[in-house]
Amino acid sequence: MEIIFLGFLSSLLAGLATGIGALPIFLRKQFSDDTMDIMLGFSAGVMLAATAFSLLVPSINLGGSLIAVLGLIVGAVTIHFIDNIIPHFHPVAGPEGYPSKLSKLWLFIIAMTIHNFPEGLAVGVSFGGEDVKAGFSMAITIGLQNAPEGLAVALPFLRAGYRRVKALGYATLTGLVEPIGSLLGLALVSITHLFLPWGLAFTAGAMLFVIIDEMIPESHQKGFGRKATFGLIGGFAVMILLDSLFA
Repeated sequence: MEIIFLGFLSSLLAGLATGIGALPIFLRKQFSDDTMDIMLGFSAGVMLAATAFSLLVPSINLGGSLIAVLGLIVGAVTIHFIDNIIPHFHPVAGPEGYPSKLSKLWLFIIAMTIHNFPEGLAVGVSFGGEDVKAGFSMAITIGLQNAPEGLAVALPFLRAGYRRVKALGYATLTGLVEPIGSLLGLALVSITHLFLPWGLAFTAGAMLFVIIDEMIPESHQKGFGRKATFGLIGGFAVMILLDSLFA
């Protein structure tokens, strides 16, 4: 029970980082496009490093390369189908999924929720292996990349005329799906540890799909792709240093 509590609490705090990241909206209503793209690139770099070092490498060590590859593919394909079914909206790709009468802003919230679910799953699976250090490392990683994401979610609500408090609330809301994903990951791994390498690889595939299909294209949309690329490298580098602290 203690590991479940730690996993849930850690994923909850990581999810709340979206709200913390949105707090700068109380200081200013506008941030330059290149700043936002650098931040999005940084988040992508953090997630990419976490996918490689914290998910795929442990999966290979525990279950071998074949399980890691199969789990990776299944995870990516799963998010692909979810992406094609659930109605949502991306700034680059536009509306996706089944047609819906919801506003673009709410469809954007759904898109961010889909984006955040695998991150919660990653925290849960990491704790489910009963490696508290790995779980905390993953939670810190997800919280670190959630902060700039929270600002990116809150700003469109400000531009649409919502009050700052509401914009902050909606940004925080998108991160609160992560504890749900965490509990699912914990439950699956708790049933049998044979699932652990599969769960790690599945989550890696889901996160890798989000990085490549959404985050990187969006960070290059407005002509600041080179800055976003260096942001990604910066996020990746920070994760190398952070990973060494938990080694």
